Amino acid sequence: MDRAKLIFGNTVAEKDYRKACRQKEKFRKKFGDDSGTDYYFAAEDNAVLAPLGVKNLVLTDRPGLVLPDNALLVGNIRMGYGHYRISMAIASAAHAMGWAPYWLDLNAFPASTATKLISHQNDLYSLGSRLSQKIGLFNTLVWEPINSEGFRKLSYNAGDQKNAELMAPLLRNLPKDTPYVATHAWPAQAAVHAGFTRVVNAIPDNWPMALHLAEGAIHTVQTPSSFLGYKMLRGMDPRRQLKPMPEGTLYDVGHYVDHELVVNIEADCEARLKRMREGAPRRYLLSIGGAGAQQKLFEDIIRHLLPDIRAGKAMLLINTGDHFEVWESIAAHIPELKTLAETHFDDYPAAKAFLEKGEGLTGVQVFCHRDIFAAVYVTNLLLRVCDVLLTKPSELSFYPVPKLMIHRVGGHEAWGAIRAAEVGDGSYELEKTEEVLAMLDEITDGTELLPALCRGILRAKAAGIYNGAYEAVKLAVR
Repeated sequence: MDRAKLIFGNTVAEKDYRKACRQKEKFRKKFGDDSGTDYYFAAEDNAVLAPLGVKNLVLTDRPGLVLPDNALLVGNIRMGYGHYRISMAIASAAHAMGWAPYWLDLNAFPASTATKLISHQNDLYSLGSRLSQKIGLFNTLVWEPINSEGFRKLSYNAGDQKNAELMAPLLRNLPKDTPYVATHAWPAQAAVHAGFTRVVNAIPDNWPMALHLAEGAIHTVQTPSSFLGYKMLRGMDPRRQLKPMPEGTLYDVGHYVDHELVVNIEADCEARLKRMREGAPRRYLLSIGGAGAQQKLFEDIIRHLLPDIRAGKAMLLINTGDHFEVWESIAAHIPELKTLAETHFDDYPAAKAFLEKGEGLTGVQVFCHRDIFAAVYVTNLLLRVCDVLLTKPSELSFYPVPKLMIHRVGGHEAWGAIRAAEVGDGSYELEKTEEVLAMLDEITDGTELLPALCRGILRAKAAGIYNGAYEAVKLAVR
C-alpha cells in the first residue's frame, strides 16, 4: 500500500499525490539514493545518559550487532532540542521499567540519504524560526500560518510519507520486531516503511497536525484535546470531513516526562516552597533553544531581573544548549553579565556535580556544552533546582515545573500554553514583554503564585498526567 495515497482510509487528491512524488524525486536527485546500501550498527555507551542505560547506535562496516531481549529503540532526530528531550524521557522511563534503550538518531549519519534530507529540512525550519522573531510581517503572513495550518494538512503528510521512503534504507538491517518508540514522525514513518512491527509514534505538541501522522504505527498524544483532534483528523482537509483514525491506533497517555523528574516531584516542589518561606532568592531558569529565536525577549528579561539579582531577591540560571554564540551575543548586549555570571562550559561532570550539590546557586549561572546530550540533559538537572522556568510553549510546556509561558515561536505552540494553564502548572501565554515582567515581579515579591503552580503540579501527578513516557513504552513492548 502506498501510504502517501491513502491515509487512514482517506484518499489523497491526485494532484497532491503527484506533488509528493515529484518532491521525493527532487530529494533523491539532490541527496542520492542509498536503497542499495547496507548499513550496519554497533552500540556505544552514551557518556551523559549512562545513568539511564542509554547506548548510542553508531555505524560500523560489518554486521554483528546483537540486541538483547529487553532492547528498545528510541528513534529520533536532532532538530532543535525538543525531540531529543522527549527521547530522553522515553529512555528514562524504559530504563526504569527494565528495558535497555538504544538511541537511534536518523540525523546522525552524514553519509546517508536520511541524514542529508533531515538536515536540509532542519536548516530551513531553524531559519524560519529566527526570521519569525525578527520580521513581524514574515511571522504573521508566513510562519504562523505554516505552523498552524500548513503542517496540519493531509497533503503535507503525503509528502512526508514519500520522503520517508528515502530514509528507510538506513534501518534495513536492524531487527524488525524490536520495540521502537519514535519522537518525531519521520523516524516513525521510516521504521514503518522499513518493516518494523512494533512502532510507537510519540506525538509532541498539543495541536493536531497531519505532519505528525505515521500510519502503521501506534500513535500517542499527551492531552485529551489532542486525542479528540487526531482521532477525527480535525481540519486536516478543509474540503471534506475525513474518516477518523481506526480504533486501537491512538492513545492519550499523558505528558512525556523523565522518570527521575516524576519520582521527585513532591520533594522538588517542597524545596521550592521552603526556599520561598525562608526568603531565599527566587531561582529563574531560561532555557534558550538552538534556533536562537527570542533572544531580544530573553535580554529584556535578564535586564529586568538584574536589580533583584544584585539585591539577593532573585538568581538566574541560563542554559544556551550547545550554542556558545548565543551566550556571547547576549553578554555583548548586556556587558555586566561578563563580570556577574559564573560559567559552566563544556564540563558536564562538573556542572552535574555543582547542580546536585545545590550550593552556590546565587547571581547568574550559565551553562553551555558542545556535546548535544549534555546541552539538552543539563536542562533536566536545572529543572529540579529552579523555582520557575521561563520558556516558549513547546515541549517544556508539559514538564512538572512551575512555568511562565513566553510568546510562542510558531502557531502550533499556542496550545502548549493552553494546556499548562488549564492543568495549573504553568501560566497562560504571555504575549507581551510587559506581561512577562509583571508576572516575574509578582512571583519575586509575592507568596501566592509559586504555591499555586506547585499545587497544580501535585494535582497533576496524582491524576497520572505525567506518566506518558511510561505508557508509551508499555504500548511498544506489549
